Amino acid sequence: MVFFLLALIGAVTVAVLLWRAFGAERVGVASRPRTIAPDDDPDFLRKLGEQQRKRGDDEG
Repeated sequence: MVFFLLALIGAVTVAVLLWRAFGAERVGVASRPRTIAPDDDPDFLRKLGEQQRKRGDDEG
């Protein structure tokens, strides 16, 4: 019984190591596009500045 448990742990370990070495990202499957937080996106910040200027012009 202990042998089967050790064999299972070993098989899972080998599977994880193989997946890490030859996983989907390394085979050529396209990875997820990197998302940019709004405060790091220059286009978003530019549009936000334009909206604030418009609001300032409308109020005063």
